[in-house]
Amino acid sequence: MSSLRLPRPAAENDFLAGHIGLLRRSFRHWTGRDLVNRRMTDAEAARYVFDASFALLSHDTSPDPIFNYANRTAMSLFGMEWEELTRLPSRLSAEPRDQKERETALQEVVSHGYIDHYSGVRIGRHGNRFKIENALVWNLRSPQGILLGQAARFDHWTFLHSD
Repeated sequence: MSSLRLPRPAAENDFLAGHIGLLRRSFRHWTGRDLVNRRMTDAEAARYVFDASFALLSHDTSPDPIFNYANRTAMSLFGMEWEELTRLPSRLSAEPRDQKERETALQEVVSHGYIDHYSGVRIGRHGNRFKIENALVWNLRSPQGILLGQAARFDHWTFLHSD
């Protein structure tokens, strides 16, 4: 199952409050913690996470999953705007040599619901490489328990020099 392509978060669409609500509910389901302050409405949370200093991304469940959400920090790290990043198969965020390790971690998420220790090297649009550390990756699930994708949040990254 894949999702429809979401428009760029903006005030006119409540910064995709419905999608952020899905991320929040799924995060709480798997981790028992809150992604953001639980007193925030989904609309408040959506505005907050879009401009947050941490990176937040999600992808759908297409056979080759496509990113369907990225906040400003994530877009900046990857050197892409919304329209480009939300057309990118998420596997291409890792270099070919790192894709197997990434896929193994994502399968662990499928099996266990989430992981909170993921680290790996990612590559941006212009070949900029950066290492993410201690990323939390979780399954997105509907209220009926249907897998709708996966999301990742990370606060720590280090830019790497070209080989």
